[in-house]
Amino acid sequence: MRRPLIAIPARFSATTSALRYAAEVNARALIEAVWRAGGEPATLHPHAPGGTADPAEVASRLARFDGLLLPGGGDLAPHRYGATHAHEAVYDVDDEQDAFDLELARQALASGLPLLAICRGLQVVNTALGGTLHQDMGGPDREHRHVRHPVALTPGSALARATRTDKVEASCYHHQHVDRPGEGLHITARAADGTIEALELPTHDGLFLAVQWHPEDTAHEDPVQQRVFGALVEASARR
Repeated sequence: MRRPLIAIPARFSATTSALRYAAEVNARALIEAVWRAGGEPATLHPHAPGGTADPAEVASRLARFDGLLLPGGGDLAPHRYGATHAHEAVYDVDDEQDAFDLELARQALASGLPLLAICRGLQVVNTALGGTLHQDMGGPDREHRHVRHPVALTPGSALARATRTDKVEASCYHHQHVDRPGEGLHITARAADGTIEALELPTHDGLFLAVQWHPEDTAHEDPVQQRVFGALVEASARR
């Protein structure tokens, strides 16, 4: 039986010792979570020369895939969501990465392609739909880095249906979060401190799940987190 083909844009890496060169990578935990769910993960080369992606080219490349996963990574350039200044904590900004990810999101939204967005991916989708971000959560006492904490899901939401629960234990690594949700997006999960942890787009023709945490961190041992990837692969298989 053919595995649904899931596109995952690569992340630029300055050093990768085994390859001896700078590289384009994806987290092994992420790839394995898609594979366990029955998908065929495929890394996409980010191509957006000069920080501008060609919509027709991106649409053509994406057309061969059954689903899209937008993974975590560095921060988006603040100008992408209308900010005039960058906070000193903003890191690993890459204009080519930003442009490519944003165009992938726009094309997936336009075509109804099943979409799972994780951490930076959620921020990309929010930005693509005109939303904004808090550039920094306020330092070590407030940021959600290297922590696991409970997240409450909206009962009846697509995320609650996919995970079969209204509360998850989330593995987080982020210092930014959503300020104003983009057009049409609904907040469907929050942390105890009020941080927006998930967004959904009810008007999207296919599956749309966007989570601020990293389900791949614990998916190998937590069936609830693995179901997030299962939902993407199942929706992709139906296309």
